Amino acid sequence: MIYPLVKDLAADGIPVAVTCRVLKIARQPYYRWLANPVTDAERNEAQLTNAVFDAHRDDPEFGYRFLADEVHDAGFTVCERTVWKICSTNGWWSVFGKKKARKTAKVTTPAHDDLVRRQFEAEAPNQLWLADITEHPTGGGKLYLCAVKDACSNRIVGSSIDSRMKARLAVQAIENAVARREDVAGCIFHADRGSQFRARKVHRSLVRHHMVGSLGQVGSAGDNAAMESFFSLLQKNVLDRQHWATRDELRIAIVTWIERTYHRRRRQDALGRLTPIEHETIMTPPAVQAA
Repeated sequence: MIYPLVKDLAADGIPVAVTCRVLKIARQPYYRWLANPVTDAERNEAQLTNAVFDAHRDDPEFGYRFLADEVHDAGFTVCERTVWKICSTNGWWSVFGKKKARKTAKVTTPAHDDLVRRQFEAEAPNQLWLADITEHPTGGGKLYLCAVKDACSNRIVGSSIDSRMKARLAVQAIENAVARREDVAGCIFHADRGSQFRARKVHRSLVRHHMVGSLGQVGSAGDNAAMESFFSLLQKNVLDRQHWATRDELRIAIVTWIERTYHRRRRQDALGRLTPIEHETIMTPPAVQAA
């Protein structure tokens, strides 16, 4: 503390106001300290801290146990825990440092290879499905949509909407698509490397339906460009058209646009100016049409 210096200078005849002005300190805290000086306990603690600091400066490689031995030799009676607390508060650690605990990696399902390689085409339904997740804010919180698209007709064969972006969001979209298509054995399910699509629940769902998983590369939006294109349309035609007060309001708008506009009214150059429903009706056999 610098206050004892002010007191000593005042005893030598130097005004307190002058000393405080030179040292750039306030006078009121000094007078409060003068009225209630440091207690014996505080003084002893300060002396012990100085002793620990001196020992640490002399031998920076010592840990707190060795520093405790040093201050014992200097005449202090103190336990190792107290020395540890002083070292922890001031950041006085051995120069060798502490070994950082390695994070134990959580055992997860191995990631799938990229089986699509940006070839988002299929000759028949249920050969290649593409999936992704998007989000949008509402007055009641964010709403998350996971959509599954058939690369043959660009039809959204399955979707799931929820207030939380968990693995179950992707699982529910897969289950909805399988319920609509039924015969999906051997179908490639392609998505990005988001944690939702790498989850064990998704892997088990694919295995249960005899599907093949495929994941794009990390940080490469082009590896799932077909789904990015669909979400871009959804963004322009629904999500950004207005402010959505509730999740239910946005949920109804999304489903309505997909089923009424995107599937049945929006013609696509990639499909020969047909809508997804028209393309499936013309290009697929009656058994698949029924699905």
